[in-house]
Amino acid sequence: MAESLRVGIAGLGTVGAAVVSVLRRHAGQIAARCGRPVEVVAVSARDRTRDRGIDLAGVAWFDDPAELARSGSVDCLVELIGGTEGPARDAVEAALEAGKPVVTANKALLAHHGAALSALAEKTGEPSTYPPGWVPPANLFEYPWLLYSTNPFVWLPFGY
Repeated sequence: MAESLRVGIAGLGTVGAAVVSVLRRHAGQIAARCGRPVEVVAVSARDRTRDRGIDLAGVAWFDDPAELARSGSVDCLVELIGGTEGPARDAVEAALEAGKPVVTANKALLAHHGAALSALAEKTGEPSTYPPGWVPPANLFEYPWLLYSTNPFVWLPFGY
């Protein structure tokens, strides 16, 4: 099997912790569909000490989500912070500047900065589709090839 897709998750609230859990619980099924494993290798959140009900042993911790996005240990950023400015925007911009794909459900960020983020994604030399269709977040696990899209910017809005 091919090398793992190394995912960094920015934001470990209810949704972020659930994404880590689901990626781990369905790792075999996702790997079979993708042709390679999808592995959470790094995370970022405001509070390291908060119990999230998931084991983060062996996962790199970044206090700064933009640093996580720029890390050479991460192939793809999943932004689950929320908000239109600050850490969410900084992390998405950092990932796109590094030529990395971004998965987000942050409608507020996209409503305020979608055109600029799409333009930034296109500057990396790869076309982006904004938005690439209404894909419910659950479909990330049904259609994991979205993580391998040639488009560096994938929007997964809630409320399909």
